[in-house]
Amino acid sequence: MRYSEAQRGRTFVIRLDDGDVVHEEVERFALDQGITAAALIILGGADVGSTLVVGPEKARVSPVVPMEHGLNDVHEVAGTGTIFPDDEGNPILHMHMACGRKTSTVTGCIREGVRVWHVMEVILFELVDTTASRAFEPASGFKLLTP
Repeated sequence: MRYSEAQRGRTFVIRLDDGDVVHEEVERFALDQGITAAALIILGGADVGSTLVVGPEKARVSPVVPMEHGLNDVHEVAGTGTIFPDDEGNPILHMHMACGRKTSTVTGCIREGVRVWHVMEVILFELVDTTASRAFEPASGFKLLTP
């Protein structure tokens, strides 16, 4: 385990609008507001054609080959995530969403593009006084949290 401390800064209430791509809008907002680190919760609707990363094809192999799942209809969503800067100082959102319709739910990472259906509500809790960042790890091919 690795850890560091942070303090809570500002809290933002954000409404994403129909057609917005979640990670693009949240990262742009963070950049515009000077937010380098944050924790987020989100809820609303995901539009048809949104894509989730739902796991690697095989565990413990290199390189990691992600599996994708496209939403074939509108889904209700609830998600949580974090923002930390990459090695170039860009705020990078890592968020997972549970997307449900009727009696089935799929959960995954939104990095391939989840598009808003009508509205998504985001509560963003800024984290300050932290040195945590995302650093590229060659073995996994991911930018991983480095507390």
